[in-house]
Amino acid sequence: MAKIVFLMADYGHDPTETCGPYTAFKAAGFDVSFATEAGKSPQCDTKMLQGLTQRLLGASSSIVKQYRVMAESEEWKHPLSWSDEQFSLDAFNLVFLPGGHDKAVRQIIDSDRVHKLLADFFPKTRKPSNKAVGAVCHGVMVLSESKHPDGSSVIRDCVTTALPARFEQVAFWGTRLFLGDYYKTYGAGSENVEDSVRKVLASPAQFKNSIMPSPFVVEDDNYNYITARFPGDVELLSQKLVKLVQSF
Repeated sequence: MAKIVFLMADYGHDPTETCGPYTAFKAAGFDVSFATEAGKSPQCDTKMLQGLTQRLLGASSSIVKQYRVMAESEEWKHPLSWSDEQFSLDAFNLVFLPGGHDKAVRQIIDSDRVHKLLADFFPKTRKPSNKAVGAVCHGVMVLSESKHPDGSSVIRDCVTTALPARFEQVAFWGTRLFLGDYYKTYGAGSENVEDSVRKVLASPAQFKNSIMPSPFVVEDDNYNYITARFPGDVELLSQKLVKLVQSF
């Protein structure tokens, strides 16, 4: 049975980007685990799950229902600890990195421990391999910040996408009056996700972009590495990751 792990912060991930893939992986019969820093059960961004922000900007009613199912699962209630010295990614076929705008997701984006885990694992996804990495939105930043000893990012030679700068800026300026700098994970005036990812690539042209709302997913030719931009891409991303893992 294929084994999947979601690397997560304790709080703040986008529910669509988390339970959409989770639901697809479970339907495919995969063995799914979650891992947080100290093994604490995670919680996705409540702004995307309830209240006015959910109705205007957040998860659909179907995703909210899926989230409730996921939150009652044993794997969600009893995650692994990525800070445990015995924890390794080697046991897994797919490492998945969901995104999220809440500042709490910096816990994983900035984690030296996660960076070391991914610096060890990512090279093992080079084709042919039965290892893979999937990421969406801010999840790609966890990879762009994961560096080899020579200082190069683990995705330096890959094609990738992430949250487009235009999407981020539109969301930030469109909600600033009532959400402040919520859509800027590192604060107003900070670097866009797209710029953070582009600068670590061997060539900025490796960053693949689309500002169309139709689903957009990028697959690297040399590594089992698939990325997407935002919640609207998640269904297609999940399908492609399921197909990839089933091919192992």
